[in-house]
Amino acid sequence: MQDEYVTQADVPSASENGESAASSADFKAQLDAANARAEDNYNKFLLAMADFENYKKRIERQFREIADSGRRDLLKNFLPVVDNLERALSVEETSLEALRNGVQQTLKGFEGVLGIEGVKPFSLKGQKFDPKVAEAIATHAVEGVEDDTVLEDAQKGYMIGDELLRPAKVIVAKSSGE
Repeated sequence: MQDEYVTQADVPSASENGESAASSADFKAQLDAANARAEDNYNKFLLAMADFENYKKRIERQFREIADSGRRDLLKNFLPVVDNLERALSVEETSLEALRNGVQQTLKGFEGVLGIEGVKPFSLKGQKFDPKVAEAIATHAVEGVEDDTVLEDAQKGYMIGDELLRPAKVIVAKSSGE
């Protein structure tokens, strides 16, 4: 964009149009004042643009810091679970029952962290199949069960608040086709 300012060469002289020297001086004063206002407005515009760019950078940095802080907090919640796994692996000899108990405790630790973060598992077993929250991976013909009823959860689904985090994978009842 070019700056288009009226220059003195663009203004007709008093002798060219028969005007008095006084009105020419008034016109020149008005022109100088208008040019000064235009330059002042342009400088304000440049300053506002620079302020806006700085604002954008500051907001992006703040969002990045918030995301990093949230990630750090989440990972800190998982450290006790890692500690439990390391302790379980440090035991030289263990019975199958002790190992099973350790795995159950570790699972409870993971479920606790997920609960803190607002993640809840859900099951659709016995309910009508809902493709919005589940993925049918198989169908089985079962007598006495209504079509599209979930027979089994092959993999749990998870919600975070009211939002689907992962759909459940389910086996659904279908008629035998007779």
